[in-house]
Amino acid sequence: MPLHSSAADHIRDLGDYVSASPSSFHAVHEAARRLDEAGFTGLDELEPWNEAAGKFYVIRDGALIAWVTPEGAGPTTGFNILGTHTDSPSFKLKPKPTTGKFGWLQAGVEIYGGPLLNSWLDRELQLAGRLVLLDGSHHLTATGPLLRFPQLAIHLDRTANEGLTLDKQQHMNPVFGLGDPAGEDLLGLLAERVSGNATVDPAQIGGYDVVIADTQPPAVFGAKSEFFASGRLDNLSATHAGLVALIAHAADAGGPAQAAAPSTGPTSRTGHSSGQAPIAVLAAFDHEEIGSASRSGASGPVLEDILARISDGLGASVSQRRQAFAASVCVSADAGHAVHPNYAERHDPVNRPVLNGGPLLKINANQRYATDAAGAALWARLCGDADVPYQEFVSNNVLPCGSTIGPLTATRLGIRTVDVGVPLLSMHSARELCGVEDPYSLAKVTERFYGVAA
Repeated sequence: MPLHSSAADHIRDLGDYVSASPSSFHAVHEAARRLDEAGFTGLDELEPWNEAAGKFYVIRDGALIAWVTPEGAGPTTGFNILGTHTDSPSFKLKPKPTTGKFGWLQAGVEIYGGPLLNSWLDRELQLAGRLVLLDGSHHLTATGPLLRFPQLAIHLDRTANEGLTLDKQQHMNPVFGLGDPAGEDLLGLLAERVSGNATVDPAQIGGYDVVIADTQPPAVFGAKSEFFASGRLDNLSATHAGLVALIAHAADAGGPAQAAAPSTGPTSRTGHSSGQAPIAVLAAFDHEEIGSASRSGASGPVLEDILARISDGLGASVSQRRQAFAASVCVSADAGHAVHPNYAERHDPVNRPVLNGGPLLKINANQRYATDAAGAALWARLCGDADVPYQEFVSNNVLPCGSTIGPLTATRLGIRTVDVGVPLLSMHSARELCGVEDPYSLAKVTERFYGVAA
């Protein structure tokens, strides 16, 4: 199955993917559904694996690792990994979530990550995530439009336009109905709206991971239809690009790898031996927005666990597995900042990425991004081979630089890593903005990366 034939087709499919993915658990469920349709096999971590060549995936909570092992792969075959994340800044449902006063029903929520709070005001929002029953079964749930963070009228706060201050505890309690909280049960609403034909007894809900998500559909707009607005572009734009690129790559797996750039000596090598096809991997982690320190986050063991089991299936010894890691490359793909026309002083004065100017190569002297010279050269070559432009991003020196899963992967596994991503405006808003061309460009470079002997 090839990539989409145009950026317009890709962006429509991205919109479908985002709409189907209001939580990290929905994002991996939708990815698994698409992988199943493409002939991938889902594996269970609790079972032994005897697979060698083929196309597979594993789900661990809100994370998904998918890969294509080509024919002829051996114990020292390296991995070409695209790393992304499935979560987005939001609000997470607290224990005892049904609250309220003065005749209003409200949901008790906790801030998840770093959402741009004011962007969530006066929107129709939903609850989405997973319910875990006392018998251990997991159920996806999504309510559709249910909640709203109502803003105070200007008549009652005449200074609101001079500087809006939102208290995270006092002001960020969404309303979802009218009545007495003692007689209502928000968990009952979630139990009524589980996916599929399952029936869930609210009394059997032992735990839940449920977040708030915007319900406004994604949209293409602009003078020349050049813009795309949607929730959760950070980072479903990259997760989707990696997913469609892996499915496209799988159709051609088993053929010869593209030739590597000539080596100038042993210290300059960045990947596999010339001509050896790599194992293509999509690693979509959870919990990046809150630091990645979880069993399904990039600071946890999930990627190393899966890569080790793949190598074990190819007969690798511990030493050969380390050879395979040394021959591997990770492209950490996470959203970055386009220059804002109204706040240009917040950006680097020279490196100012624009929408539809191509994916970003993200660079930071203090390794908040993992890109080094070898990784930058690899990215330049991949973009050139894919006929895709790219742009450098570096932070203004007076502003702190964010980080990604890139340094975590490089540190945990010793794998050469380069940080890239789609440029956005309004990052961490309930509704972010990108160019129509950039996600498609990222997918094209990623498909090239999956098959190249880096």
